[in-house]
Amino acid sequence: MDFVYDILEKLKSLILRPWNFLRFLISEIDLSWSWGYLWGIWLLLVAILVYFLRAPLKLSDNINAMSVFISSLTPKFYVALTGTSSLLSGIILIFEWWYFRKYGTSFIEQVSVNHLGPLLGGEDNETTSTQANDSKQKCKVWRNPLNLLRGSEYNRYNWVTGQEALTYYDMNLSAQDHQTFFTCETDNIRPADNVMQKAWRERNPQARIKAAHQALDLDQDCATGYILLAEEEAVSILEAERLFRRALKAGEGLYRKSQLLQHHSAMHEAEHRRDTNVLVYIKRRLSMCARKLGKTREAVKMMRDLMKEFPMLNVLNIHENLLEALLELQAYADAQALLFKYDDISLPKSATICYTAALLKARAVCDKFSLEVATKRGLSSSEMTAVEAIHRAVEFNPHVPKYLLEMKSIILPPEHILKRGDSEAIAYAFYHLPQWKNVEGALNLLHCTWEGTFRMIPYPLEKGHLFYPYPNCTENADRELLPSFHYVSVYPKKEWPFFIVFVGCLCSFTAMLAILTHQYPDIMILFAKALSEFLGMLVAPITFILEKLDSLMPTSIWHVLTRV
Repeated sequence: MDFVYDILEKLKSLILRPWNFLRFLISEIDLSWSWGYLWGIWLLLVAILVYFLRAPLKLSDNINAMSVFISSLTPKFYVALTGTSSLLSGIILIFEWWYFRKYGTSFIEQVSVNHLGPLLGGEDNETTSTQANDSKQKCKVWRNPLNLLRGSEYNRYNWVTGQEALTYYDMNLSAQDHQTFFTCETDNIRPADNVMQKAWRERNPQARIKAAHQALDLDQDCATGYILLAEEEAVSILEAERLFRRALKAGEGLYRKSQLLQHHSAMHEAEHRRDTNVLVYIKRRLSMCARKLGKTREAVKMMRDLMKEFPMLNVLNIHENLLEALLELQAYADAQALLFKYDDISLPKSATICYTAALLKARAVCDKFSLEVATKRGLSSSEMTAVEAIHRAVEFNPHVPKYLLEMKSIILPPEHILKRGDSEAIAYAFYHLPQWKNVEGALNLLHCTWEGTFRMIPYPLEKGHLFYPYPNCTENADRELLPSFHYVSVYPKKEWPFFIVFVGCLCSFTAMLAILTHQYPDIMILFAKALSEFLGMLVAPITFILEKLDSLMPTSIWHVLTRV
């Protein structure tokens, strides 16, 4: 008897408190608090209540009376009803439109999110952030500081999948970079350099490799010949490292010679500049090879020494390589110190800078962050700082979170990237996803907060909050940089809120009904009567089923439920 009494008490609490019934269902079937599930369960609850209250409410009699009432209405009533409904929905639409233009969100949606959302356990992504300035980012293509090796990485992907990881446009940009970095006006004087000057212009990879071997046959100290073979012929990282070390030995000798003669003439100055670029490139590639082979501390030392020896070559973005290596070592204090130097308002930003800053700030709070707790008590100052850093990063490049959260598959990064574009997002996530996973709770905090950026920026293509407006040209440039099999991400434009669309449709529909009722009152009355009869035909089977269920239900249970 106690067991039966407990069941009846639970049924009583569930029937008298629909909200508890709703929470009970969601907790039992383990559904997320989404609006779809909420509306579905609410409609089920309403159907159950209508079933139990059909006798006291006299639904059948009321439906019949409503049919008689509708049949006796005059055309003037229909005109007044539809006209009033159209006027009210038009006023609501005008207010919603004004509010959306001013604040970037629907008034009804904002009330639902800010006031009903916390009660329903939903997310509150509306956050505030400080204003900042940044240099305007145009659709300029940058050399990817974390690009892979063609021979041992890009070609390996081609061997396995049969798909080209690099586009012709991307490789053509690399050819232009190589000619700028590794050639000068005095190459015609030295036979080996003259051959290499032609090799960098070759489109066929086999022709370039053959030319590099010819240059080394002419001069065993041709550093650029070793560079080309390490980049394109070596089939493993170890082999590429071996070739780069031979290139380093040759490059250091050429650098010392040209350093002594650099002030003699303009040609000597150009030659010294070329030898400097070659030496820096070799040392950087050696540090990247050491990082790929697991010798991370050695790679960090090489990068630090390189930045100290050549502090003026910031255009190569060696600090981004160093940041990735420091995060791999979990040397967060060193990464923060390096970031403080390069995350300056006068320097151009990148996804590595913005998202590393967000990761370091999120690291302080993400291990104990709970969305439910934060929704109830609000964000603390440290949590607010982390959320603002995430919003800043997402505003700079909105494509990165989908790759970090593995909502989109990551492909091999291209050799060139477009800042704030999909190509930069791929290049960042390819290397930094493990760093986000190493920080417990960082991806959870990113998942809970990153979408709030688009609610804060109503028109990201027209204005920005922390940066300049998002450029329109990124999609076309990314399509040229990324392979055809990759689905290019575009800026997630803010769509019209549901309530504005709904009110607009409602206003148009009621206005159309008002015009039709005014012009053709007799036809509209016939239409209304036919509609009422159709609804009556739909309700009749439901009433019949309810009556049958009522006759089949045991009397004792019915009395218990009605008494509750």
